[in-house]
Amino acid sequence: MRRAEQPSRRTVLAAAVAAAAAVTAGAGPAAADPEAPMTTDPADPARAVPSRAVDNRAWVSYTDWSGGTAKGTRAVAGTRPGLVIGKPAGTAGYTDPHTGRTATWEYGTWTSPVHRLAVPATEAIVSWNARTPAGTWIQAEIKGTYTDGTSTPWYVMARWAAGDQDIRRTSVDDQSDGKSTVWTDTLAIDDASTGLRLASYRLRLTLYRKPGTKATPTVWRLGAMGSDVPDRFTVPASAPGLAKELAVPRYSQEIHKGQYPEYDNGGEAWCSPTSSQMVVEYWGGRLTDGQLDWVDPAYADPQVCHAARFTYDYQYAGCGNWPFNAAYAATFKDLQGVVTRLGSLTELETLIAAGIPAITSQSFLKEELTGAGYGTAGHLMTVIGFTADGDVIANDPFSASNEAVRRVYRRREWENIWLRTKRYNASGKVASGTGGICYLYFPARPSAAQRKALSAVGVRV
Repeated sequence: MRRAEQPSRRTVLAAAVAAAAAVTAGAGPAAADPEAPMTTDPADPARAVPSRAVDNRAWVSYTDWSGGTAKGTRAVAGTRPGLVIGKPAGTAGYTDPHTGRTATWEYGTWTSPVHRLAVPATEAIVSWNARTPAGTWIQAEIKGTYTDGTSTPWYVMARWAAGDQDIRRTSVDDQSDGKSTVWTDTLAIDDASTGLRLASYRLRLTLYRKPGTKATPTVWRLGAMGSDVPDRFTVPASAPGLAKELAVPRYSQEIHKGQYPEYDNGGEAWCSPTSSQMVVEYWGGRLTDGQLDWVDPAYADPQVCHAARFTYDYQYAGCGNWPFNAAYAATFKDLQGVVTRLGSLTELETLIAAGIPAITSQSFLKEELTGAGYGTAGHLMTVIGFTADGDVIANDPFSASNEAVRRVYRRREWENIWLRTKRYNASGKVASGTGGICYLYFPARPSAAQRKALSAVGVRV
């Protein structure tokens, strides 16, 4: 069974939805959901689009890094400002749960100012862009304040390194305070029906290095996406507004079936890293022969194997950790990566118009997406454009060959399976949808048009 057919790590989040909806396996279709609040497209005031249910905040500038609270870290200026270890604050031991090795590390920390969410959130996802030379790694944490005035503990959202020799990059399970829980890469309110939300948060970075060395991680971007997307089986239809296709390379995950099963059971489960590699190469990211010399020379597209290895989350035991994919993309020269949510295909058209493809996450039954030929509890594909009729052009890695990767999917079907938060699975039970999740990779120094498009969808650059 490929990972796309297995239960999503977010399936547990649907339990409260199922209870609230009181839906059984034999229930009929749900009534149409009320339409989301609407606003206008800044580029076309006559065109209505859904209001945003997303709050993005990122720390990216020298001024950002100079703020907050630093202990053993310092801000560095330049064309790409960042945070590095200065004079270490101390040493700490870490036992890697995936290797059993214990080592001592020098460290420094940086804690952001409090960010009050414009949209009190049911979920929050932290993402970062960093360079971690050999002998270094980072930890990213979040601490939220609830709308009832109480606070979460410091939740570890990642222990991460670009490589896999010093530590095994990992999410951290079993983190909960009875009000919220971390599910791999997502901090979620346990029961959103109570009205409880995250009102604000702080982020904390800890930068580690081997004692006595001058090596340091450099973090260029740190941020979080908070969201409160309403429960919905259907979303309002958007009107087509763009006909354009981007020249994104095409890679199939299926031709890697059986390769390197230690990374998420082999290529058949590699939809996320395959999509990431397509977009990285669209922006000019390339791997050297030296970086690929570990891959069996008999394998085609060894860069896809590389992407799987270096996005792999050793706790989740998969390559589909969303922020790990964005962080992987940012290891390539002059690229940034973020995880966010979009509210409509109109927003996606805004990005495509500026030359920015999007990697989207969706779940659907075979009959819900004409031409796919499969159903999935969770699958990543890359949107590269729109036809003259407004249909979605996607590079779908779940294809038999690279040549078959380009697909055209019906706009209305694709829009609904991507943006909904509730759906019926093959057993007729209520399951969760991703609510417009996507990864966006873009230049460290975007053009004016790209900057404007990213700003229009709430992403700071």
